[in-house]
Amino acid sequence: MDIQQLIDKDKELLLFLNGSDSLFWDGFMSVVTDTKTWIPSAIILLYVILKNNKLAQSITIIVMLALAITFADQIASSICKPYFARFRPAQDPELMYLVDVVNGYRGGMYGFISSHAANTFAVAVFVSLLIRNKWLTIMMLGWAFIPSYSRIYLGVHYPGDILCGALVGSIVSVLLYLLYTYIQKRYFFQSQGYVSTQYTSSRYEISDIQVLHMVLLVTYFYAVVAGMVVGVNC
Repeated sequence: MDIQQLIDKDKELLLFLNGSDSLFWDGFMSVVTDTKTWIPSAIILLYVILKNNKLAQSITIIVMLALAITFADQIASSICKPYFARFRPAQDPELMYLVDVVNGYRGGMYGFISSHAANTFAVAVFVSLLIRNKWLTIMMLGWAFIPSYSRIYLGVHYPGDILCGALVGSIVSVLLYLLYTYIQKRYFFQSQGYVSTQYTSSRYEISDIQVLHMVLLVTYFYAVVAGMVVGVNC
């Protein structure tokens, strides 16, 4: 299969997944795609990091997480988008009138690769490697997937944009996590003793992880309710 066939398949999949006749899903996707929706979860994540590490180590983790987001975003926005110059579906002259958009939102001109996918997967993978809790990993990857999928639903990214963005974000976060582990071993003492069932293998309190779970779930509940309201007004 050559590159043009891949592009054609990507367009076909976009048209299959894009939009719906549901005002609720229009509203829900509009809410989950908004970065501001996830601010409470980000605050609780910072709380968990600060509570479970000494200050210097917490600052190092936060810096690494910020670098993961920055590198993923800049690779997507400052390198890939201008270099590949691939129109977003809702901006593509050949496709734009076939794409369902919500409330007139079409995004910028170019969409390969997705900054949303790169950023969210950078956070999800880094946090999963850092905390090492099965249920948190599932929830974080689910969190990364849903806002990323919303970009397809809203017609501002092809599936290929999302897939490549997720891959770039994941690779960036793995590399920065490896850098963090090097710094941790070199500069931060870690006891190798027994870790009780109240903690993850990386010594994060399970009760704190449960708070983060709860906030993520409450945020999704908010997105459902807000989606109903926004959907009525779309």
